Amino acid sequence: MSKGRSNNNSNAIWLVLGLAVVSTGLGAAIASRMVAYRPSSASIAANEETLKNFNAGVGDSQTFCNYNALESVTASLYQVRAINAIANDPLPTLSSLSSTINADLIATFNPAPFPKISDRARAAKIPIIMYHDITTKKDVSWDVTPEELERHFQALQDGGYTPISMDQMVNHLRTGAALPSKPVLLTFDDNYVGQYKYAFPLLKQYNYPAVWSVHTRFVGTGGQKPKATWDQLREMQASGLITVASHTVNHINFRDLSDAQIDKELTESKKVLEKELKVAIDYFTYPEGDFTDSAREKIQKAGYKAALTMSLDPSAEKTANDSEDLMTIMRFGQSRFDEAIQLASNGKAASTDLFMPMVSNDGIDFTTPVEKRKVTVDGLPLTLVHGGRVVTTHADSRYQVAEIMTMTPNAIAAVDGTFFSLEHLDSNKMIGPVLSQFSSKAGVFINGNKGENPLLNGRPLVLISPTNVKFIPYNAAKHNSLEAIRAELADVTDAFVGAGWLVRDGKPQPAESFGKLYGYDAHRDRAFWGIDRAGRPVVGVTMEMIDSVGLGKILAKAGLRDVVMLDSGASAALAYRGKSVMAYEPRPVPHIVALLPPDPAPTATTEKPNCPVSLK
Repeated sequence: MSKGRSNNNSNAIWLVLGLAVVSTGLGAAIASRMVAYRPSSASIAANEETLKNFNAGVGDSQTFCNYNALESVTASLYQVRAINAIANDPLPTLSSLSSTINADLIATFNPAPFPKISDRARAAKIPIIMYHDITTKKDVSWDVTPEELERHFQALQDGGYTPISMDQMVNHLRTGAALPSKPVLLTFDDNYVGQYKYAFPLLKQYNYPAVWSVHTRFVGTGGQKPKATWDQLREMQASGLITVASHTVNHINFRDLSDAQIDKELTESKKVLEKELKVAIDYFTYPEGDFTDSAREKIQKAGYKAALTMSLDPSAEKTANDSEDLMTIMRFGQSRFDEAIQLASNGKAASTDLFMPMVSNDGIDFTTPVEKRKVTVDGLPLTLVHGGRVVTTHADSRYQVAEIMTMTPNAIAAVDGTFFSLEHLDSNKMIGPVLSQFSSKAGVFINGNKGENPLLNGRPLVLISPTNVKFIPYNAAKHNSLEAIRAELADVTDAFVGAGWLVRDGKPQPAESFGKLYGYDAHRDRAFWGIDRAGRPVVGVTMEMIDSVGLGKILAKAGLRDVVMLDSGASAALAYRGKSVMAYEPRPVPHIVALLPPDPAPTATTEKPNCPVSLK
């Protein structure tokens, strides 16, 4: 390929990316007149040559992966294989840009005029909960005890709600960018020391972000309602969970102040907070929720990106998305917590609110946050936990899943593992081979009963390493030693044989795939684990009984790529953050599949693992 052809191809890429960003309307108009793209082997070869030449010009893979900072565009084009067309014939690719390009990127380049709320954000509903002092003894009706606050947090967790950050909410309100399921925002006003003492530890325990509204004059003061100190504020801010907002200097209602006094309250508090905390203070909270049009304009001029308010009239309380604009974002008092959270919605239709993407990346991703979701697919309620790093634990006896989690350092969620012998009540003997990195025999391959193992042939052998997961058909004659399974996955740390594939390569498995597995066609509580189409590990249980074939169809529809059934029936169990989600007490088990906190996101390397160099 000539150098001139390569330059033309590069220019074509820039042209299409520019068109995509400038206007979705343009893309849609052109799309209506274009045919769908079908890649050819010639275009693939041309694309690979173009990317090779481009990479040679920029010098290193990090520059290549991040050229012009449009990583989201590249990722979206990669997912649909459309970059093959761009290299040689860019215009047909526009036929699908309106539906395939990253929606969040389009939203980012099309925000509503500040401080308006984007029309794209109006379909969602984010209830903002406003708390004041957290104390063991209530002095006023709006005080909350630590026990009440923990009940609120547990209700959020049990109900599948997702507390989001202030940055995430404001970005959504400005652009309509996507939100997680059932989003809520937690806010704490007036910087009470009780918030630091009781609320902050709970926020860390549940990994919930929150907003702290601070009036600077009173930081560290005592009295009946003492305030948190600067050191305590720094500690909270450094946790990454707390966004500090200005609540003025003196906490005086703006209607009682002159314009000059309002200016001083806005600018001085921002200046002091930024000096003490060494971070930008982008958000403001009105004292007593009162404001005037003049004050609202002054907040914008002072450099704030959004402002929180409130109303003493419960009928005036509304979700963030229903607020007038970014300078008057409304909240709910904590007394209406149960009612308010019922409004939470990310604005997606129920049929599309399954959190798993429907385009497979064929890889494994251990870097995403661990999150619990309750979803219903085709009438079947499921509890699913996805993200983080997957491991197994083989205990020395039988316990509840939550108990084995305590033997698994940093475990956030776990599901019961594979089948075990029922010969003795306290036996930890497994059926088939097992290897666990958390065990009294950590790293030791236990081959199981050689006479029984051939009966497991063809079932999924699960292999887990620090970088990969494989599901391969088990062969008792072949997979009978640590060396043998290392031949399949060199750095394997965990291995076991599952009951059967529920989903394999994105396809639900038919009845014949389960062979002679007892009870596969019976309606039972089911436990499972696997990988979704984004490459994230997922553990889950059904909340109602179902047969294996029916469950496979539902999990494939929910976006799972590969799923293995685990011990089910009376053993089916899932625990999240140390608490069982089951409505009954399951049978004790000796083995679990657990999710640990996520690995750090990858940094610059000499490789190009995330670059679309070769599109297959």
